[in-house]
Amino acid sequence: MKLSMFKVIFLAALTGFAWASDVLDYTDDDFNARIGDHGLALVEFFAPWCGHCKRLAPEYEVAATRLKGLVALVKVDCTSSTNICSKYGVSGYPTLKIFRDGEETGPYDGPRTADGIVGFLKKQAGPASVELKSDADLAKYTSDQDASVVGFFADAKSTEQVEFMKSASALRDSYRFAHTNSEALLQSHGIDGAGIVLFRPPRLNNKFEESSVTYSEGVFTNNKIKKFIQDNVFGICPHMTEDNKDQLRGKDLLVAYYDVDYEKNPKGSNYWRNRVMKVAKGFLDQGKKLNFAVASRSAFGQEVSEFGMDSSSGELPQVAIRTGKGDKYVMAEEFSRDGKALERFLQDYFDGTLKRYLKSEPIPENNDGPVKGGREVSDFISYLKREATNPLVVEEEKTKKKKKKDDDDKTEL
Repeated sequence: MKLSMFKVIFLAALTGFAWASDVLDYTDDDFNARIGDHGLALVEFFAPWCGHCKRLAPEYEVAATRLKGLVALVKVDCTSSTNICSKYGVSGYPTLKIFRDGEETGPYDGPRTADGIVGFLKKQAGPASVELKSDADLAKYTSDQDASVVGFFADAKSTEQVEFMKSASALRDSYRFAHTNSEALLQSHGIDGAGIVLFRPPRLNNKFEESSVTYSEGVFTNNKIKKFIQDNVFGICPHMTEDNKDQLRGKDLLVAYYDVDYEKNPKGSNYWRNRVMKVAKGFLDQGKKLNFAVASRSAFGQEVSEFGMDSSSGELPQVAIRTGKGDKYVMAEEFSRDGKALERFLQDYFDGTLKRYLKSEPIPENNDGPVKGGREVSDFISYLKREATNPLVVEEEKTKKKKKKDDDDKTEL
């Protein structure tokens, strides 16, 4: 009897453990009331039938347990809690969003494994801005491979520091922030009361631009600080990497692809970058609008091939432009050490005389199949209409005209 009772208790306990979850389950009824209880929360909006959601579930559970007490992991079933999912614009599953003190701060774009989620959120749970107390702290912090934004404030409770912290919190996923209230550091940097300095990475220092930029707006506001950072963080010609590529794309961008490697060959990496920068600065000083970057030819091999260039080419940079609209232009002339070839390419681009690059499929061995192109048919027709010397006659129009002629002939009979 005692043994049977022990088995029942054991199975009950085991069942309890099996069903226990550290993922918080919120609904339309309680989401708004409960999400504000957490300083930092990751929310998964899901559907029970979603395959990706099912694959994420065990990783999410493990991460929730490991982050318990530090970061809340929440889930919302969008098939039953339609109001909340609609409120946050959920259109696909799973959708993951980060919330701070009950407010959505942005999408979660991190890894979807337990280890990845934990690592990402632990970083998020830390301070948005690191406090610096000495010259040694500042020197170490600004020696990083990425840019550093440092706020100098005489008063830790000042409006200026409060606004700076808002910017740091909003942009913490993209940039590095630090602040100091050290009187000695303010004096050594010539700052009276409050100031912000953006330090560019030492590895990218050059003679064409300053290694640091000081915030010059009279008033410190969150929006103005964010604009200052976004306008200056990359400088004339940044090093495009997997980490910052999304911040650089989407605008008119020229990229010089070559063997960029700041770990093994910083001198060689800057040799070609400086030549790009010299030419770029000449056009930018004229008021021309274009963004510039250098990138590793091997790391962006797929992108290089999209321009019809060989990712295994030699030492010289290969240059291409992709506009914000998706138009592509390739520099056919070999890159010259004096920069003249790049100058000619850019002059043609700004003059509007360059022809867009259209990638085609390789010529097939069997020509019986349908014609293929590297662009959609509608795009190709638009291109022909614009570039053709004679008016383009589309086959559909010819068919309509033939049908009308046949109808006219029948009428005459």
